Amino acid sequence: MSNRKSDGSMGGQSLLLPESYFSSALQLDQPPGRSASSIDLSSANSPNDERRPVLSTQSVAARKMGTRQLIPKNLAVTSRPKIRHHTTVVTLPVPLQSTDISWEDYDSDAGDGFSMRRNRRNKSYRAAVTSLNIEDLPSELQTETLTLVSEEKAANQKQAHKSGRKANPRFYQEIRERGLNANNLSTEDDEFTTTGPPEEDQGIVVKNYRAAYMTWSQLQQVKDLGILEIISPEERKRQEAIFEIITSEFSYQHSLSILVRHFKDSADLKKTMTTTEHHHLFSNISVIQEVSKWFFEDLEKRHQKYPVIQDISDIVQNHAAHHFEPYIVYCSNETFQQRTLQKLLSSNNAFRETLKQIEGSEECGGLPMISFLILPMQRVTRLPLLLDTICQKTPKEKAEYFAARWALKAISKLVKNCNDGARRMERTEQMYTIQKQMEFGKIKPFPLVSSSRWLKKSGELSAYTDDLSIFRKAFSYKSYYLFLFNDVLIVTKKKSEESYVVLDYATVEKVEMEEEMTDSKLNLKLQMNPNSEGRCEQMILVAESKLDRARWVTALSDVKQGNSIDDDLPQYEATKAYMPKAPDELSLQQAEVVIVLQEVDGWCHGERMRDGERGWFPANCATQITNRTAMENNIQRMERLRKETDV
Repeated sequence: MSNRKSDGSMGGQSLLLPESYFSSALQLDQPPGRSASSIDLSSANSPNDERRPVLSTQSVAARKMGTRQLIPKNLAVTSRPKIRHHTTVVTLPVPLQSTDISWEDYDSDAGDGFSMRRNRRNKSYRAAVTSLNIEDLPSELQTETLTLVSEEKAANQKQAHKSGRKANPRFYQEIRERGLNANNLSTEDDEFTTTGPPEEDQGIVVKNYRAAYMTWSQLQQVKDLGILEIISPEERKRQEAIFEIITSEFSYQHSLSILVRHFKDSADLKKTMTTTEHHHLFSNISVIQEVSKWFFEDLEKRHQKYPVIQDISDIVQNHAAHHFEPYIVYCSNETFQQRTLQKLLSSNNAFRETLKQIEGSEECGGLPMISFLILPMQRVTRLPLLLDTICQKTPKEKAEYFAARWALKAISKLVKNCNDGARRMERTEQMYTIQKQMEFGKIKPFPLVSSSRWLKKSGELSAYTDDLSIFRKAFSYKSYYLFLFNDVLIVTKKKSEESYVVLDYATVEKVEMEEEMTDSKLNLKLQMNPNSEGRCEQMILVAESKLDRARWVTALSDVKQGNSIDDDLPQYEATKAYMPKAPDELSLQQAEVVIVLQEVDGWCHGERMRDGERGWFPANCATQITNRTAMENNIQRMERLRKETDV
């Protein structure tokens, strides 16, 4: 960098100051009668330039006010480091090199006692501007030469670029990607509105309420290079979508490391359970962590080449097709994982107490272990939404658009395999368990276990029966336990907690169930025509609540009817993750969109947009979307994703 030499009387020594610290805001007219001890900076300009720059402290106004003249306000403001929240890149000041002296040794500001212990950029600038009289400077500064090392600046910038995200990594449970919303990838620098923590009584709801990372446009490197003035707004949105996959993958990797290090590898926690329980609980999470590490490293290398990333679709497609198979194994183990965790929490005091201590540690952020265990399912289901956002922000005539489409197809196929694996394991085990519990008795039996059969809903209902006698007609109640599968309804009588006697059954297309409108009773009219004996059977059932009655009716209608929906139905966005407790309930991840078909007593029955799965969920886990444009964009996204996943 060029330097300006002083031609004043300095005993043959020169003071070199970086030109970047001087501004055009400084006065350039040379006042008459300048003292011999002042610094002449004109030698840095062209010899033909007769205008001699004068610092503000040597102006006429400065002489009237004395040595306490302040630097211009606009310079002082711009020289201060900006306060940045949730940054991914740290902006480091450029240091000045000196062999014997440091700016830390210079404490006073022109003798008035103001502290100068700020960042180096402020100190170097203010020292250059306010200490123009050589006699007022320390003697060491009159003999030493200050130089700016550009190589060190570059090294500092590179270190800031690498360490910015890692300085304060965020839990993946506590961020929300902007690309999850079909109509939202704002180019503004504002952050998402944070929400408060959920109510304490919602123990099954995973807390998720902190703000997301900063955007690509807020990167200091992007601002310094003036990229925002060069690229189009459409390309800017595309860069935001790409950058979000990188930052969210880093948060995901960080949360996985917490799960492995503090939960899976905890010797105290491992002592409280058997080896089989430990395997069911954590499965192949260590392999998932390594897979995420490789994926993030490839993404980071691409980003380090240049802040404007041409494409990452090839990286996503390669990992989805060749390295993400462990996700299928992990998702397939979900049934064993949830059952094992519930068993340990309910019957193992040592496990419960040890887990409580780990969850309360600072490293785990006070988050429950279940929020860490569901991370792989959460991440793999979000990736298609993020890839779809890149597709929509990429011009269709470019090669990057087709690459993004192929990547979306690859990651969608992976998600479908994960869902199929999880459902297959859960349904197969469930069917074997139910078959062992059922006794057909006098009813003609049939093989219950089938790869194409699964449980939709089960529960206890009461039934009206007529007691006829010579003198009077009376009504009595009998208790029945119903099992509704996707292809057959079985009516049983509960013999014990794990034993049922089959009374009747019929295929679902031969079953009719409807609400019976009464003022005070929650009746259901059930008709099987024909039943297992080939005749028509009717009964009046009584539900425990209005919600229970509605759930039985919708369970049967969902089985018999197709998944066609009306575009004008209300849409809800999940604000909390929800773990289902019954076969007819719907699991939700934060920011997932659901088309609500019915709402009863604080519960919603809806269809998950990304895959068409239907079920019930608590209404306080989601908020209604009122923006009409957003609703239309969600419908379009649903059609695209279902086409890619072949739902």
